[in-house]
Amino acid sequence: MDWMLLLKAAVMGVVEGLTEFLPISSTGHLILAGSLLNFGGETAKVFEIAIQTGAMFAVVWEYRQRLLGTVRGLGSDPVARRFALNVLVAFIPAVVLGLALGKTIKAHLFKPVPVAMAFIVGALLILWIERIHRARYGQSDSEGQRLARVETVDQMSGLDALKVGLLQCLALIPGTSRSGATIMGAMLLGFSRKAATEFSFYLGIPTLMGAGAYSVWKQRDALHLHDLPMFAVGTVVAFVSALLCIRWLIRYVSTHDFVPFAWYRIVFGAIVLVTAYTGWVEWVD
Repeated sequence: MDWMLLLKAAVMGVVEGLTEFLPISSTGHLILAGSLLNFGGETAKVFEIAIQTGAMFAVVWEYRQRLLGTVRGLGSDPVARRFALNVLVAFIPAVVLGLALGKTIKAHLFKPVPVAMAFIVGALLILWIERIHRARYGQSDSEGQRLARVETVDQMSGLDALKVGLLQCLALIPGTSRSGATIMGAMLLGFSRKAATEFSFYLGIPTLMGAGAYSVWKQRDALHLHDLPMFAVGTVVAFVSALLCIRWLIRYVSTHDFVPFAWYRIVFGAIVLVTAYTGWVEWVD
């Protein structure tokens, strides 16, 4: 058993779990971490997508009561039906565009420098959207009487879901951040921070589990039984670290904005660009 490979898998699992739900791009961090760890190749690319399933199981576990209630209420509860339909509607655009453009994007943009550039552009958008949201609804959503248009996920319309789903497609560009695109996009549409964050969690379940299953199936000929421990370690570690991150993030958004994450993206992206330009770090594509 290659213990160094398992250690790399564990590190990648931590990176995935801690970054999947923050607006800082898990895919971008995995690409950069894989480059630094010399963790590459076709199997590694499948691994990076597959361990997202571990992070999604953390959402399923954390919100198991809501999800079970939705399944049980599909036949009789209009709120449960609307919630399930909204998730489905928001999920479809990513499937269509992912299948159409996925191969091209992976060939040209899954590289450290484009990721770093996307980090910085995404950060500027976060700063802009936070400024707009603060002007509309106050420093926090609960200040005064200025409530957001959509305070909870149950207040969403089908059109809201479609718009958030289209915005999620921006995350096909690595470094953009799926959670960042959905959360900040939803806030721009008038969601509260908590509603935007929670819907991003729910939407991630079919999106990332579907992407993981599709990637593993498509590349099944390149996978071998001896890869199983690596995938198991990465998935379990991603689950645990993601669960901790989810619980922290829900508490965080109740009293804070996403501006610190924007500055983190700018600093991190700038470091990657400077080190790549000067040759201080040899970023491997």
